[in-house]
Amino acid sequence: MGSKFVFSFLIILSLFINIYAQDDFEFKPGATIGGYGELHYNYVKPENTEATKSLDFHRFVLFYGYNWTEKWSLKAEVELEHNFVQGGQGELELEQAYINYHHADWFGFQIGVVLPSVGLINEYHEPPLFLSVERPDYHNKIIPTTWFGNGASVYGFYNGFSYKATIMEGLNADKFSASGAIRSGRQKGFKSNAEDFLYNVRVDYLDIPGLKVGGSFTYNNANGETVDNAITLIEGHAQYNSDNIISTFELGNISYDKGNVEQSFGYYFDLGYNIGGLLNSDMQIIPFFRWTQYNTAASSPLGLSFEEQYEVKKWMIGLSLKPISSVVFKVDYAVQTSGANDAETNLFNFGAGYMF
Repeated sequence: MGSKFVFSFLIILSLFINIYAQDDFEFKPGATIGGYGELHYNYVKPENTEATKSLDFHRFVLFYGYNWTEKWSLKAEVELEHNFVQGGQGELELEQAYINYHHADWFGFQIGVVLPSVGLINEYHEPPLFLSVERPDYHNKIIPTTWFGNGASVYGFYNGFSYKATIMEGLNADKFSASGAIRSGRQKGFKSNAEDFLYNVRVDYLDIPGLKVGGSFTYNNANGETVDNAITLIEGHAQYNSDNIISTFELGNISYDKGNVEQSFGYYFDLGYNIGGLLNSDMQIIPFFRWTQYNTAASSPLGLSFEEQYEVKKWMIGLSLKPISSVVFKVDYAVQTSGANDAETNLFNFGAGYMF
């Protein structure tokens, strides 16, 4: 009698444990919060001109996500630039706000305020993820990071390849310029003109540990009130982060259908080494070198004298310290030459950043 009772008790207990063990792994809806921020000190000394010095909390960003099910979620990001917004100063932007459906690794989609997949930083631009205090100039003059707008994307990963295709609002051709390329043409989701959509496709190969290599193609017949101008942006990128080596290369070209600028072109490369790995330190200590060259009017029907006005070259040395992977302190020094006369500017920057 006693052994039968014990045996029955054990069976009931095992069923009880199994039921609650399954409950432990049952999906439960919930929210996530994240974000990033960065403080910058900038010293800029143009040739034959007084230096300017500024201290700016450049960005404060909050990320909010909510998972309804294992496949359906919401992802949103709000950014405050330069501490406050008043009288045309500072910016408050909704940089992401999309419904995400993740069917499987090979297929998912997003719809709402999305980011086109152009280059290495437009989608992933938290301060600990790049070496310099400021984002690379390439991601201002050639790729207008951060670039976002109303639209939809499909994405996936299969057999070592990551891919994404985006259809979103186009650009405002009236705001293109020889000095700023397409940057001011971003509509940023504000009652955007949807006359002609922008099309973006990106493919990366990720099957070699530490290496990402790929490229993207972007096309838009940009509309404006006074002019339409079709643009094509083709870029390639490679990044290696392994064995304490940190290296990045990006190159891009924008072609214009009409106007005073036919092409904007630029590239940069970074090379850094984590000497903390040699010292058996938990802190990452990364001295680095960067070379940048770009011309927002690399080809123009107005000729060489016009093109030379917008040629920029810059070398930079710096140091990036990460006591933990999500916190970074940075310092860099650079010399920039620009224009037909190679006017020289000295730059010194210090920064602190975080993400969570």
